[in-house]
Amino acid sequence: MAVGPPGTQEEASVGPEPDDPTDEGRHHEESSSGQSTLSVVLAFVANALVGVLKLVAGLLTGSSAMLAEAAHSVADCTTEVLLFTALRRSVRRPDSAHPFGYGKERFFWSMIAAVSVFVTGATYSIYEGITTIVENPPDPAEEQYAWVAFAVLGLSALIEGTSWQQAVRQVWREKRELKLSLRRYLALSDDPTVKSVLFEDTAALIGLAFAAIGVALHRATGSSVWDGIASIMIGLTLVGVAYSLGSSNKALLIGRAAEPRVMRAVFDHLDAAPEVVTVVDLQSMLTGTDSVLLCARVDFVDDLTAGDLERACVRLDNELHDRFHDLDQVFIEPVPRSDPDVRAAVLDRYGTTLDHLRERRFPRA
Repeated sequence: MAVGPPGTQEEASVGPEPDDPTDEGRHHEESSSGQSTLSVVLAFVANALVGVLKLVAGLLTGSSAMLAEAAHSVADCTTEVLLFTALRRSVRRPDSAHPFGYGKERFFWSMIAAVSVFVTGATYSIYEGITTIVENPPDPAEEQYAWVAFAVLGLSALIEGTSWQQAVRQVWREKRELKLSLRRYLALSDDPTVKSVLFEDTAALIGLAFAAIGVALHRATGSSVWDGIASIMIGLTLVGVAYSLGSSNKALLIGRAAEPRVMRAVFDHLDAAPEVVTVVDLQSMLTGTDSVLLCARVDFVDDLTAGDLERACVRLDNELHDRFHDLDQVFIEPVPRSDPDVRAAVLDRYGTTLDHLRERRFPRA
């Protein structure tokens, strides 16, 4: 996940230190990918198991909240299948048709997963809740088999909690390594799979609480309206999850830039090179999880020969790859800082002049 420059205590690291072997960066990416796969598989097994239990309890009791929870589990299982597809397809090597690789497949399938949460789970849960409230049918079976519902909800909480703990451990480890707050990590994460699992498992535990309250109030009052309200609350929870995941995946699909602290560190590295007068423009785009495309327009010293310029570009390219292992493709374009078209393009894009580009466009905070 490209979210910070290396070598500072207050800022997150995006790669191995300059004196570390480059294999360490690749090992970190492989480990992160393996943990994402484990989280997805564990979540699927948990959701499939509890989904069957919820369905049986819902059919025995006639509880709309339990049936909504069963639909919730179906949506989650569909999501895990899509996320697993995302993990498998996104690691394919670049080819002539996709020279920058297939990393964005992870964003695409995660977007489809967010839509499936809304269509499969939220829509059914809200519809079932409204129907129950409007009809308010007497259901003696729910009182008779209420213990089944409570037993299933308790067992489901244990199983879902196991999957949730795996997702939380991965998120906590990664945010600690990157020295980010939880809120900032979730906002900047370029791995939608682990975030999807975390959000869905959290929603699952919240949904179980709503279902338990709905069943308890139905049993206490004899009114199925409480059951319907619980079903609607489960649906609204899923709407919130779908919207949140959809929004973050939309930004990644469109082509979100790397985190500003990364760009500031890259800017400083290029600007410190003896052959460089100044960095004129710096653009980036996430092309996948732990994969960044970088385009740098640089004003080089005028008295460099063509050979000197070529060697400087090659050296800077190698240094950037060694220092920032998430940089997948680096393009360095020599341009004069005095060119009016370049200055106009930078001003139009960032709303600032070249002299203030680093401070305004790539702040430390």
